[in-house]
Amino acid sequence: MKHTRLGSSGLPISRIILGCMSYGDPNRGAHPWSLGIDDARPFLRRAIEAGITTFDTANVYSLGSSEEITGQLLREFTSRDEVTIATKVAMRMGPGPKDSGLSRAAIMAQADASLRRLGTDYIDLYQIHRLDPAVPMEEIMEALHDLVRAGKVRYIGASSMYAWQFAKLQHTADLHGWTRFVSMQDQYNLLMREEEREMHPLCLDEGVGVIPWSPLARGRLTREWGAETPRTASDDFGNTLYHQQEESDRAIIDAVGAIAAERGVSRAQVALAWVLSKPAISAPIIGATKPHHLDEAIAAVDLELTDDEIARLEAPYAPRLPEGF
Repeated sequence: MKHTRLGSSGLPISRIILGCMSYGDPNRGAHPWSLGIDDARPFLRRAIEAGITTFDTANVYSLGSSEEITGQLLREFTSRDEVTIATKVAMRMGPGPKDSGLSRAAIMAQADASLRRLGTDYIDLYQIHRLDPAVPMEEIMEALHDLVRAGKVRYIGASSMYAWQFAKLQHTADLHGWTRFVSMQDQYNLLMREEEREMHPLCLDEGVGVIPWSPLARGRLTREWGAETPRTASDDFGNTLYHQQEESDRAIIDAVGAIAAERGVSRAQVALAWVLSKPAISAPIIGATKPHHLDEAIAAVDLELTDDEIARLEAPYAPRLPEGF
């Protein structure tokens, strides 16, 4: 497995990040397709053995049980200083006033709860899951800075938002001498490239590493047009995406399939290799619930697409409205 730094920061990460939303108690939260700890164990073991060192989760995934499983399995297979753990805050965890959002009270309470569930005394990368418009940006950035100063968090990151909002957050940190974001976790794949317009140029200019979610478009890029999986029926959030330009999407998916057949590799490898070829990208976050998901993601790191292949993949794209935040 190849490794890099997250943007221009000093934080080392693997070129593939294992997303741990797939692991959690299926009876908790909104992910009935998630794998419990015994089913998740082989995936964490395989990832560690393959050299993946970076793991991304969130407090809200399976209402905390993803963090619990991630923390326990990493302790089983490796030492804390050998891995980078990323988690997130903002989504609703309960009915109380500190159970959601990005108020100072919520950030502090939820950070401590994540630390307990993960079984660690620090979080490598603490990310705001979405922007909370009800809270002043100064309050958000100062609270995150104080977590860094307290040693509970090493670096901070953000997730899907408009580029102007991200720029304002960074400027707020600069004005007060507070900790800046080192990462942006946004939606980026062959079916959703709107971040190329403003967010990715901003991140390149600011030295912010991009770690996209859904690099395979919720699996749509890994199978023929119209094919469904058991997760499709229960992924309420995923089913709100990728309906704007279906003619364009179908042509892109067909191009992925054609290049995969020509190369003798999987569709997932082609789609991930395209993401990895982009200069703004530090590492895509992939989910794995079947053994070949991990194997294909690992193999994609060494697959180099030609300029002609990249042009074929990109040619059918039609502009669309940003979605997912």
